[in-house]
Amino acid sequence: MRNGRMGRQGEGGTRRRGDKETGRQGDKSRGAGEQGGRGQEARGRKQEPSNLQPPTSNFQPPTPNPQPPIRSPQSAIPNLQCSQPPSRGRPMRAVLAWGAASPVSLLTHLLIYSIPLTFLCLFYFYPLASILSLSFAPEGHFSLAALEKLVRTPYYLHTLWFTVWQAALSTLLTVGLALPGAYVFARYDFPGKSLVQALTTVPFVLPTIVVALAFTALLGPRGLINLALMGLLGLDRPPLDLQYTLGIILLAHVFYNYTLVLRIVGTYWANLDPRLEEAARMLGASRWRALRQVTLPLLSPAIGAAALLVFVFCFTSFGVILVLGGPRFATLEVEIYRQTIQYLDLPLAAALSLVQILFTFALMAVYTRLQARVTRPLELRPRQVTQRRLRHPREWLVVGVNVGLMLALLVAPLAALVQRSLTLSTGGRLSLASYRQLFENPRGSAFYVPPAAAVRNSLAFALATVALSLVLGLLAATALTRRPSSPSPPLPVSPSLLDPLLMLPLGTSAVTLGLGYIVALDRPPLNLRTSPLLVVLAHTLVALPFVLRSVLPALRSIHPRLREAAALLGASPWRVWREVDLPIVARAVLVGAVFAFTVSLGEFGATSLIARPERPTMPIAIYRFLGRPGAANYGQALAMSTLLMLVCTLGFLAIERFRVGEVGEF
Repeated sequence: MRNGRMGRQGEGGTRRRGDKETGRQGDKSRGAGEQGGRGQEARGRKQEPSNLQPPTSNFQPPTPNPQPPIRSPQSAIPNLQCSQPPSRGRPMRAVLAWGAASPVSLLTHLLIYSIPLTFLCLFYFYPLASILSLSFAPEGHFSLAALEKLVRTPYYLHTLWFTVWQAALSTLLTVGLALPGAYVFARYDFPGKSLVQALTTVPFVLPTIVVALAFTALLGPRGLINLALMGLLGLDRPPLDLQYTLGIILLAHVFYNYTLVLRIVGTYWANLDPRLEEAARMLGASRWRALRQVTLPLLSPAIGAAALLVFVFCFTSFGVILVLGGPRFATLEVEIYRQTIQYLDLPLAAALSLVQILFTFALMAVYTRLQARVTRPLELRPRQVTQRRLRHPREWLVVGVNVGLMLALLVAPLAALVQRSLTLSTGGRLSLASYRQLFENPRGSAFYVPPAAAVRNSLAFALATVALSLVLGLLAATALTRRPSSPSPPLPVSPSLLDPLLMLPLGTSAVTLGLGYIVALDRPPLNLRTSPLLVVLAHTLVALPFVLRSVLPALRSIHPRLREAAALLGASPWRVWREVDLPIVARAVLVGAVFAFTVSLGEFGATSLIARPERPTMPIAIYRFLGRPGAANYGQALAMSTLLMLVCTLGFLAIERFRVGEVGEF
């Protein structure tokens, strides 16, 4: 209601000022002519017949005594009291710039840009530059020894090749399996659609270590499927031996990235005009030909974007390969971890990180060029027009098969994880024994860190990450949506360049970031090697793109008239942001906060390198349990994974609850 009043008051005030400005400008333009031709105009008016009326006009001449400025802004904005409103005679652009010309406002304007950029320089570019320095100058002078070792050793070349082709194969499988599901969600409206869509999106917010353990619980040697087949067929050995195989890695990657294709392609497809395909069918094209020559070319931007994101996530896969691949398989990400933790060969780890960075940035460059070539203007339609209810048995069959595949692929591993955590310690009966063991120290070790402490550490890191990422994300989003004013202060970075710079951490390996922190942040004035703040900084850098893409679309959707009305009533830029922008984007801010919370809870790659042994997080504790022998340790890993999955699932449901329509890019 406050915004509506403000908008109406601002529009009315703008129209009144516009009429008076028009009148003043008309007086000035007629001033010269009135000096010389006033007598002729008077004679001309006397000669007009008295029965002719002058043409009607909406023009209102300026009054000799202009009205005073608006002095009761509370009628439009109840809580907005402005002590020094701008004068009515100033143009709107000057009103919008009002307050921006003062030194304090100029400094604020610069700080909005500088704070996110400074954070990015200190905790992203500086660690990456340290990795480059360690790769090319490990002893203080230029050397290519680490890169030569990388090129000449067949093992590392094989690791690079495996990283590329497993990511490509995972991408093909994910896109191929998800496109039929995207078609179903785009073209049909069926009962339970929103619930199925929510369930299929849950895996994306789960930590990779939980995904790996869920597939172990489903397809491992003692997994749910193998135990059922052994009991059914009377076998002594598991019939499905997928542990440490490529097949289980590919299934986990499809499970993890399926929702990316479903959301990106399905959302675009749902708004695509179906009349284009119908026109092709009327011209004699078969259904398959219309799909191949009309629909797929139009969908190519969305398919390309989704496929590239899937490839990047599979290329930088860490937890899935580390747990499900075992010692047999290693990607660049896993090899960086091994060289850093197990072999302490930092120059070689830096060289591997450099190769991975170059590949990631090259993928982003290809994506930009692809979008520039294939994107074309389209007439998009609302979903109420493009979607239809199920009418024929064939349509019910198509939807049923696709929904069944989604549930079997995406829900079964999570259900197996919960079931195994409740039955492992009792041989089939439901029990909470594994959960109770999380709070016990059976060996009485002085170096023992109870799992409950890992839960507390994860929650503390997540809350600190939320606070820091929200501050940086709001500042960055404000900088990217800030309209140029007059006078305009010099900007450290153009907004068109700041946006892609802030998105760079999304395509950078978390293990690479962790290695950069170890190399760079170990000496004054940034000696943070033993500080818990290091984990918060790494988590914030990973979560910042999610916060930014959640808040930025909502901030851009605010109508400029609301800000103009508040500025016209005398509000400073800070007050406009606080009382106009922030209440409108509050729900988007909450979505970004939940994203940051879940990302921090599940972050494993960077945390595995920089977390102190006495301060483990939940993913680190799960990995430690998996590295210890015994059914009790495995049961505790399952129990903690179930708790982490539950927290992340609740966080995602909160995201869906507070999301403003389709606002947001994830």
